[in-house]
Amino acid sequence: MVNQYLAQGFQVAFVVFFAPLLHGIMERYRARLARRHGPPIWQSYRNLWKWWHKETVRSQESSWISEWTPIFYVIAPMLVAMLIPVLTTFPLPFAWMGDMLAGGMILSAGGFALLLAALDSGGTYPAVGVSRIRLIGTFTEPLAMLVVFGAASAAGATIPFVVNQSLQSTQWFITPTHVLLVVGWFLLLIAESGRIPVDNPSSSQELSMIDPGRTLESSGPDLALYEWGGWMKFVVLNVILLNVLTTPWGLAQSLAWGDVASAVVLVAVKIILVSLILVSIEAGFAKLRLVRNVDFLMAAILLSALAGLATGLVL
Repeated sequence: MVNQYLAQGFQVAFVVFFAPLLHGIMERYRARLARRHGPPIWQSYRNLWKWWHKETVRSQESSWISEWTPIFYVIAPMLVAMLIPVLTTFPLPFAWMGDMLAGGMILSAGGFALLLAALDSGGTYPAVGVSRIRLIGTFTEPLAMLVVFGAASAAGATIPFVVNQSLQSTQWFITPTHVLLVVGWFLLLIAESGRIPVDNPSSSQELSMIDPGRTLESSGPDLALYEWGGWMKFVVLNVILLNVLTTPWGLAQSLAWGDVASAVVLVAVKIILVSLILVSIEAGFAKLRLVRNVDFLMAAILLSALAGLATGLVL
């Protein structure tokens, strides 16, 4: 049997070390769709190693905010990984520190700290990226709240381990409420991770980038922590989509070594499949103009609101 605290560490380690691999797989698959060879799937680890061994260069106008934000940003998704069912269907010791609202606040705090660091750099393009991110955040924040409240209304609780068990019950599984909640969070995943059509994660055009603009002035270990934290945030959002809102299929039912090991493999496979589907969708769309992102997010908000309405009708 695996010790509960050790299993908790496995959950965090899964998010930490699987995130660069997932990013490498997605970049390789994106390149293959474009008929290019693409980088090896291990390239993200190499990039982290390269950035970590370079010098950090900060603006003379920067303050302690730029110094501490990379650490806080990379810790935020690790904290959320303790609160959600990453590998087990039952809560582990630190899972009671917070619920879905607390997890959302932690991720939001990490993103807000990154915005402050981007402004603290004093650069022009990071400031442009911050203004665009705040426009999108005006709609993604109520979208996240609507999905959380819809799921909590259906489950009667905000604890992720209760929500996933309730949504897989015969009362809610594959009902309009369940489907709309999943779709709403999937659209939120696109916006929060800066994917097409909201943003182009591989863009190098300063005037068009949104999410990458926040770290344009970063280098060395700071850049490594920002990129790693963003990849971990993407994994955490996928875990919430798959293990909380969809179904806890594949998670360990006990702390036996075999159950935990199989959960690592099955959860990784689920996340990879959804990520490859996301990349395939991106290949068929172009990046929207900034003002059109509002229409995209308003549609997601409407679907999430309909999910809450459908929940009220059933109850």
